[in-house]
Amino acid sequence: MKGLQAHLTKLAVIGILVGGVGLLVSNMFTTSSGPQEAASQLRLPDLSRVAAAGKRAFDANCAQCHGVNGTGSEKGPPLIHPIYNPGHHADEAFFRAARDGVRRHHWNFGDMPPQPQVTKAQIEEIIAYVREIQMANGIVYEQHRM
Repeated sequence: MKGLQAHLTKLAVIGILVGGVGLLVSNMFTTSSGPQEAASQLRLPDLSRVAAAGKRAFDANCAQCHGVNGTGSEKGPPLIHPIYNPGHHADEAFFRAARDGVRRHHWNFGDMPPQPQVTKAQIEEIIAYVREIQMANGIVYEQHRM
């Protein structure tokens, strides 16, 4: 009886782990709402001077794929999403993605190509813009754990 109980406990733990991983993976590849619904629920803060310049650079260079205010589109993921919190994607990750491009890894979109037309100063402004919107929507630093 003890052996059967231990076996059932192990199976239950495995089932919970598999279910949790499945839910995590499912949430990484789908969103609960489309870009239009996400954009309508977005809180937009009063932007600092740097972030306002970042909005202009974002609109000119990033919004085509990452959507209005970073809410995503059919071409690219939303940047106003908890997965892009500063603990999981530091500012340097955004900088390198714009400068060097990045291989697809969180979403079912293709690789992001480098954006050589965007200057280092513009990337810094874009990062400030994204971070201010994230903060206004409760997306703050969370320590990344693998």
